[in-house]
Amino acid sequence: MAQSLIVLFLAISIGFFAGRLKIGKVSLGVSAVMFVGLFLGHLGYSMQADLIQFVREFGLILFVYGIGIQVGPTFFSSFKKEGLVFNALGVGTVFLGGIIAYLIHILANVKVENAVGLMSGSVTNTPGLGAAKSTLIEIQKQLNLPADHFSDPAIAYAITYPIGVFGIIFLIIVAKNALKIDLEKEVILLKKKNKDHENAIVRQKCRVTKSEVIGKTFKQVFKEFHIDNVIISRQKQSGTKVVYSPSLDSIIKAKDVLMVVAKQKDINHFIDIVGKISTDLFIESEEDVTTKILSVTHKTAIHKTLAELDLYNQYDVKVTRVIRSGLEILAQPSLELFYGDTLMVVGNKEAIQEAEKIIGNSKKILLEPDFLSLFGGLIFGLIIGSIPIVIPSLPVPLKLGLAAGPLLAALFISRYGGVGVIHSYINNGAIHFMKDLGICMFFAAVGIKAGHGFYDNFISNNGWMWIYYGCFITFIPLTLLVLISRFVFKLNFYQMVGIMSGSYTDPAALAFSTKYLDSDIPNQSYATVYPLVTISRILVAQLLILLFAS
Repeated sequence: MAQSLIVLFLAISIGFFAGRLKIGKVSLGVSAVMFVGLFLGHLGYSMQADLIQFVREFGLILFVYGIGIQVGPTFFSSFKKEGLVFNALGVGTVFLGGIIAYLIHILANVKVENAVGLMSGSVTNTPGLGAAKSTLIEIQKQLNLPADHFSDPAIAYAITYPIGVFGIIFLIIVAKNALKIDLEKEVILLKKKNKDHENAIVRQKCRVTKSEVIGKTFKQVFKEFHIDNVIISRQKQSGTKVVYSPSLDSIIKAKDVLMVVAKQKDINHFIDIVGKISTDLFIESEEDVTTKILSVTHKTAIHKTLAELDLYNQYDVKVTRVIRSGLEILAQPSLELFYGDTLMVVGNKEAIQEAEKIIGNSKKILLEPDFLSLFGGLIFGLIIGSIPIVIPSLPVPLKLGLAAGPLLAALFISRYGGVGVIHSYINNGAIHFMKDLGICMFFAAVGIKAGHGFYDNFISNNGWMWIYYGCFITFIPLTLLVLISRFVFKLNFYQMVGIMSGSYTDPAALAFSTKYLDSDIPNQSYATVYPLVTISRILVAQLLILLFAS
């Protein structure tokens, strides 16, 4: 056991260091752990069979669960915008890659488990490999086959993995030059298209000058002029320095100064109705009314709407914004609060202290790991992944498995803020640690196991031909994705690069593209397609094994 753990830790530590080394702007990142594991396995270092299987599966579970928790809040909302097109393009590349892998199996007489390994490596998809290996083990158990009946798809995966990493980077560079992309123009077009500056929640001061609203309450003005999605956080009357947080029944007087919180387009609409932009500085004073950030940690506030909490009527405290997973949301009365949400509140200090007792605002609790939620969510995911889907003529039922099950559970939990006592909040540092630890454990276990006899397998299976076959899976779907994205759907180049990286679930390519393009825009489309693409790759890998493994 000690020797096994030393080999595991060696692979992870040396691999993590090697992954930071750069060739130009390209580095292998955590995928270098797999290559170090291959080298150690080739030299004869080994791990106990049961331990290596546990490390591989547990690492994969941690990785996909962390991904699901991280992208869950934006995943579902993205379908309201361009997410449907993005995911259709991503899933299209998955099925085309599956078709090419099947043709390689038939035409080149490559075992289907090796073809699936080629497919997973050529698109750098780790969960697909994990699902394929789990399905092969399940078939062996159900049909009582010997352990060496099937080839190890990790060999083909390891051989073609570099093609996947460097192939997509190569295509990003080629696409930029071939399409003659002007990056500055692309940024301008994207801002114009998405109006990002109008989607952010901002605040602005205005002075009341229009006679149409003077003497009316905010409720009357909002109803009469059809004003929605606007919050008035502060009000100051002309000639005074007293600032207070108004209610909907507060009366608007001439020359009042108001602090408006909303999207920019809604603020512009409101100011057009009530008056003009103000430069008054007294309304920002913290003497009478102060602004504070509170975190939702108390059970009395979790899964309650802002209307149910009624902080304004109870404590004279107004919530203007809610920050969830890095996203700013306007504090509408119907908004349900989740554990870990951050509220931006306005009110006097004494009132905020009273409201704080209801909200919780315990920074210490947020920093402490909640293992009940983490492992409860993992149990939920394993149950989902273990549900058998019986399909006639298949040797064993289809299952989402240890990858897709936890991923779906994480997406569901993060979307609804939790299930019962299981909540979705995990601080960013813990999420990154969980993802990196999980993927390092998986890569190390896969590399060490595949490293035994890797050279012999490379020679006996004509590894150069496998690399050649892998190029078809890497380049054909991705080239079609570029052409269709650009010429059919007219997608922005930054978005297209994110879809390319997300379709191949390739964090190394994403890291390269953000540095190469000097922009974080690709991260958004990457996160949009990653979950559905991952689930699709898992299902395609399983179906190929179940349908054609002999």
